[in-house]
Amino acid sequence: MNKGLSPKLKLAFPDISPLKIESEFNKISDPNWVAGFASGEGSFQIDIKKSKTVKHRYQVLLRFSIGQHSRDEQLLINLIDFLECGKVQKKYIKKYNTEYFEFRVEKFEDITKKIIPFFVKYPITGQKLLDFKDFCKVAKLMNEKAHLTIEGINKIRIIKKGINKGRIYLQPKD
Repeated sequence: MNKGLSPKLKLAFPDISPLKIESEFNKISDPNWVAGFASGEGSFQIDIKKSKTVKHRYQVLLRFSIGQHSRDEQLLINLIDFLECGKVQKKYIKKYNTEYFEFRVEKFEDITKKIIPFFVKYPITGQKLLDFKDFCKVAKLMNEKAHLTIEGINKIRIIKKGINKGRIYLQPKD
């Protein structure tokens, strides 16, 4: 359903174009809706990248993102207005020959002053709550400048291993 029309339907209805949804139609006003939407569609990510400009050669980046089909671009743009941060980028999945849009927040100040406080006040639920808590642990370590030491990077690596799909693999088997 979220993948748009099938090639067969597109061929059968060549003159039909996607409906452009006006900004006001998708206006976001309920913070609990945003929390629920993020519970299902959001992602909290921790990246550790090599860097030539950092003393110990590693940089830590936090990212919150939500990806949606290209027809929901306006909804994601409205998230920028609602959360007062982030950007929307067009992405392309070569393997599936399809495009989508991604709302993302990467600026550390926006993560710590807007995204984290928002989800503390309006909690997400399910497995993603555990990812959010780990995301917050890394943000706290970064606020304490631990990411500027190799010991801090190693702590962050351990947390990163358990976030998102990694958490599934760390679960003990019955």
